[in-house]
Amino acid sequence: MAKYVFKRSVVAVAAVLGLGLLTACSSSNPRFDPVPLTDFQPEVQAGVRWSTSIGSGGGYGFVPIASGTNVYAATPSGVVSKVDLASGRPVWSTNVDKRLSAGVGADGRLVVVAANDGTVIALDDQGKEAWRATAASEVNVPPVVGYGVVVVRSSDYRLQAFDARNGELLWSIQRPGPALALKTSIQMDMIDGMLIAGMPNGRVMAVDLNSGSVQWEGTVAVSKGATDLERIIDVVGQPLIRGPLLCAAAYQGRIVCFDVSQGGVPVWSRDFSTSVGIAADDRFVYAANRHDVLSGFSMMDGTSLWSQEGLRNRRLSAPAVVPEAVVVGDSEGYVHLLSRSDGRFLGRVSVGGGAITSPLVATDRGVIVQTGNGNLLLVGVN
Repeated sequence: MAKYVFKRSVVAVAAVLGLGLLTACSSSNPRFDPVPLTDFQPEVQAGVRWSTSIGSGGGYGFVPIASGTNVYAATPSGVVSKVDLASGRPVWSTNVDKRLSAGVGADGRLVVVAANDGTVIALDDQGKEAWRATAASEVNVPPVVGYGVVVVRSSDYRLQAFDARNGELLWSIQRPGPALALKTSIQMDMIDGMLIAGMPNGRVMAVDLNSGSVQWEGTVAVSKGATDLERIIDVVGQPLIRGPLLCAAAYQGRIVCFDVSQGGVPVWSRDFSTSVGIAADDRFVYAANRHDVLSGFSMMDGTSLWSQEGLRNRRLSAPAVVPEAVVVGDSEGYVHLLSRSDGRFLGRVSVGGGAITSPLVATDRGVIVQTGNGNLLLVGVN
């Protein structure tokens, strides 16, 4: 499917134009058309529990966050919102008076977004502005907040940490990057005082949040090919921790699970290209490939368990996992629920609102969906 890339040089501009022409050619080829949806007998009852408008627009850099009994979300129009998870009732909504490129990061005390000009904006839990800081360049990846630190990843492949109290810059590290990188669903995470971040060079890193020192790096993919487009190997989605395993996936690369209890040695890997990343439970890893074929793999050894072709070329979102199903959204505003054990269709809900590009967010009440037109909603399963 078409991927959006951002430019870093004159060479990159030419490559972006080439990708546009390739996309145009592909769209006229029936092999790349979204498959029609087929009827099936639903096995779960799913529906929209609540829906509320949170602004206008959407995109890959905008991911809602559930924290406690609330959901935090933002839209490119500059609106940041706090919504009650149970009812969908808006608690507060604030316009930061800037066009946004990414959001939100939140920990229940601080809510952080990033503007198109690289401004990092922090709000307190009442929606009042706490501070502003400046990133090295535009931020397209949602910030992360925790352990008294706010971290952003800018488009020049730099990680910057700011003091959550006042926005003071604490540390900054940068890794060399390729001429081109994907603009897609990418997220960072924090765990045990560490930042876990994937980078466009095909590597995933664990960084000490206090000092900014890199504690470990693992290779998810190695660049191949003769052109800039062929060499794109971004680590996409969100690296996941399940027990002793840290799992990550790359575009034009692999899915790899590392054993962090043994120094981060690779336990298993599979050649696999995804543009939206992975989801997992305690037994399985789930991922849609670049053609939107959704698959399940054994968490233990990477064995392929099932593949579902029924959503091919439907431009799927990053998946989420709830007790009843693995869940994905598509470009026509449908949310699909599939069996975690064999990939069969269990349910389907039309939520409207344009393409679902933001990753779905699993909660104990259902799945949070942020639509392309700025709606936030909860899909519940009975």
